[in-house]
This record gives sequence, structure tokens and C-alpha cells, in this order.
Amino acid sequence: MSAPEQLEFSGLPRPLFAATPSKLTTFDCPRRYKFTYVDRPAAARGPAWAHNTVGAAVHVALARFYQLRPEDRTPRNGARLVHRNWQEDGFADPEQSDAWRLQAARWVGRYLQEEEHRSPPSIDPRGVERTVATRTDVLAVSGRVDRIDERDGELVIVDYKTGRSRLGPDDARGSLALALYALAAERTLHQRCRRVELHHLPTGTIAGFEHTDESLRRQIDRAEQTATDIVASLDTVAGGADPDDVFEPAPGPRCGWCDFRRICPEGSAASVGQPPWAGLGELESSGPAAATESSPS
Repeated sequence: MSAPEQLEFSGLPRPLFAATPSKLTTFDCPRRYKFTYVDRPAAARGPAWAHNTVGAAVHVALARFYQLRPEDRTPRNGARLVHRNWQEDGFADPEQSDAWRLQAARWVGRYLQEEEHRSPPSIDPRGVERTVATRTDVLAVSGRVDRIDERDGELVIVDYKTGRSRLGPDDARGSLALALYALAAERTLHQRCRRVELHHLPTGTIAGFEHTDESLRRQIDRAEQTATDIVASLDTVAGGADPDDVFEPAPGPRCGWCDFRRICPEGSAASVGQPPWAGLGELESSGPAAATESSPS
């Protein structure tokens, strides 16, 4: 009896590449992508960054703000949520942590005061920390959006930012993440979504952009090309190539801020290492505290 014939699967389409916007943008430095997503066990990261601690506390506070009863959604209670969700990772000392805790609470309080004029706090957004997802010919992409508003019958993507650099319309226009969120929100919630906004809490400014079908298509093409490059690299490694040769570093000054600088010789040589609190920027002049540390009331 002859041996059974082997089935050929070569004609089947490749699976979609599953990714988040963050995963795609990490490939800006292929070596960092390798450290994050390829190496197993995962490569050890450096210490926590204080500016990430600030950003996390602000994001958590603004997410939990909409879990409060509508009558409790006041700027003061929003600021108190910063105090309640504060961590101390990455700061030089407790005094620096306390100063930035108060700073972050002031940002949130001011921001929510402005939001009261734009939208009544009793109105729930369409989504808060909402996961959205969609597919293209190449990608299965998903991500969690800080906030999704509904205005004039259309969805709006809102992304909170706490970095020290002021943002403008070009930042919103060029953001791959915001474009993919808009596409995914539209397909997940079945409602048109073209406007994306960066809400910069330190300056109280909003950088927005109104996508067209064409501008969204350009961002999708960009994402698909990145995914194709990642898959090609993974295939090359699977064929026996050295991962360090395939996932080459992209050294430069920004390596000073990389979580993997200590284990990347090229990145270490190209940059100056930064202390964990270096990304904080300048504190505003001291003023009255935004809120006490008591629970919302």
C-alpha cells in the first residue's frame, strides 16, 4: 500500500498580522522591536520613568472620572482621583513625587473645568478606555482608546497627552495610532469617525485633525507596509538568520530614553543615559493645591 499523499498548503493565504499601534511604531527601531516582541524570555527593561508614572496617573483619573455618578463629576473630584491613584515609580525622591502629584492634579482639575464648557460632564462618552478593532488585507489591528466622543452624529477620537512638548495639528495628522483608532472605532461602533484630537493637559490645548478617506488610506498603507516588513524579518529569522543581524538597531540620541539602552551596545554608544526623572520638564509655579487627598464627594 502506497504512502498517503502529503497535502500542500502553500496556496493558502497568510494569517493576518495581529498588532496594536504601539507594536507597529516600536519597529521604528527593529532592535527595540526584537527586545520587546521577539526575545523569549523577554529582555529586561530599565527602571520605570517618572514621566510615565505621571501620565499613567492622569489617564487613570480621567478614565475613573466617568465612573463617578454624573452629579459627582466635578473638576475637584477629578483632581482627587489623581491623588488616589498615584504611584512613586521613577522619581528622584518623595519630595519630587509629591510635587508632581500636585502638578498632575492641577492639570486634571483645569482640564475638566474646560471640558465643562465643551461638553456637560453628565453626558457619557461613547467609550472610555474602549478597545476597538478592525482588519485590513494585511493587519488585524486593535487598540484601547482613551475616550471616544460623539459630536453631531459622528465619533471623535480623544487621546490624552502629558508630555512636556506642545502639540499641533501636524502631530494629530501624522499619528498612526489615532488614524487606526478612527478606522477601528468606525467599524466597531458602526458610526462615521474622521476627527482625531490630542488633548495636551500641561498646556490645556487641543490639537485636532479631520481625516479624509485619502488620508486614512495613507496611514493604513503605512501600517500595512510596517507589518509586511516585520513579517519578512520574522521569516528571515525562522529561516536560520541571526536575529541580531535581521533586527538591526537604529541608534541615535533618542536611545538615551530607551528601556533597553543598558543591553544595547549601539544605543549606549549613540546616546547619553537619562535619569528616570529627566522627562518631567519644569514644574509650574506653586499655587493652591487642586484638591485634597480625600475621596470624591
